[in-house]
Amino acid sequence: MPFAIALSGLNAASADLGVTANNVANVNTTGFKMSRAQFAEVFAVGTQSVSSSASGSGVRLSSIAQQFTQGNIDFTDNALDLAIGGEGFFVLSDGGARSYTRAGAFGVDNQGFVVNSQGARLQAYPYAGNNLFNTGTPQDLQLTIGANPPAATTQADFGINLPANAAVPLNPVFDANDPASFNHTTSVTVYDSLGSPHTATVYFIKDAVPNVWNTQVEIAGNPVAGALPIEFNPDGSLNLPAGGLMPLAPYDPGTGAAPITMSMNFLNATQFGDNFGVNSLSQDGFTTGRLTGVSVDTEGVVFARFTNGQSTSLGKLALANFVNPQGLQQIGDTAWAESFQSGDALLGEAGTASFGNIQSGALEASNVDLTAQLVDMITAQRNFQANAQMISTADAVTQTVINIR
Repeated sequence: MPFAIALSGLNAASADLGVTANNVANVNTTGFKMSRAQFAEVFAVGTQSVSSSASGSGVRLSSIAQQFTQGNIDFTDNALDLAIGGEGFFVLSDGGARSYTRAGAFGVDNQGFVVNSQGARLQAYPYAGNNLFNTGTPQDLQLTIGANPPAATTQADFGINLPANAAVPLNPVFDANDPASFNHTTSVTVYDSLGSPHTATVYFIKDAVPNVWNTQVEIAGNPVAGALPIEFNPDGSLNLPAGGLMPLAPYDPGTGAAPITMSMNFLNATQFGDNFGVNSLSQDGFTTGRLTGVSVDTEGVVFARFTNGQSTSLGKLALANFVNPQGLQQIGDTAWAESFQSGDALLGEAGTASFGNIQSGALEASNVDLTAQLVDMITAQRNFQANAQMISTADAVTQTVINIR
């Protein structure tokens, strides 16, 4: 009997060493979660009376429990290196077979899909417009490969100050080449439907009527009809046009693009002091853009950024969690599959419910404490030696019995 008990101890110590060795081997594996060997006593119930104080029958390996504690966050320079701060798993699909991982080292394949090193595709909720996402069923996340289309200018905003003490120009007939026919001017670049830039110049002319200015507009040096007077209140705030918007007549750029139909917004225009100033100047059009990079915010929204200053939402990363993460089935490559013990996957979004936030440009390191593992290795080694010594002792006792005359 002592031989069998000691042998079970040897097997347990060997299993403990195997678990420890696996933890140590993966100390630098991104997203790896350490395991812990758990043991249970073996007792032959039914062979002894209830009141018996007989010893048990040894030990067995009851389970190898995974430890899903947070690993350290290591920062990188790759925007598609992703780490989860808190609970949750990235969702992957390999030909429809779903798996889950904490290893966020992702790249892009030849079709623009975001994949891990094994080619499994990262799952995300598709963009539905108006900053909303279809959170029903996640899909393969694919980066935009083509150019960002242009948008024609529809409105230009002028945050200017016109001097209250300005004099009426000497030349009453406006001429863009005659500075004596206007007081001040400023310009902004606008875009047609093909993304071609055009310079829109606005001329401000003081009227003889107090607090009134007249405007003249040219696009690419061509006059544009529809400019209206600007009228200010005695306190310098805008009175007319109502709401600040001054529509212009459509302008045909002559390039095959649709006519530029835009308004000028003077809502933030003022008439203070004695100096002309341009405090802000903007418009809502842009030219064609080429992809320059990808970024991911803390809520998992993936943006494609372009040379024209625009960004497009490509999707929102899907995260998964489980009632019992320790019940997940390990399938290798730092990935898990759901099982009966883990329960069904609970899909959600970063920063909501029990899901953590996402850190772009970072990776979660292994949660293995190397010092603790080395101590466990020594302990398992001592246990193995002690059980081996038990077998040696039992052998000596048996030999003594055999040698009795």
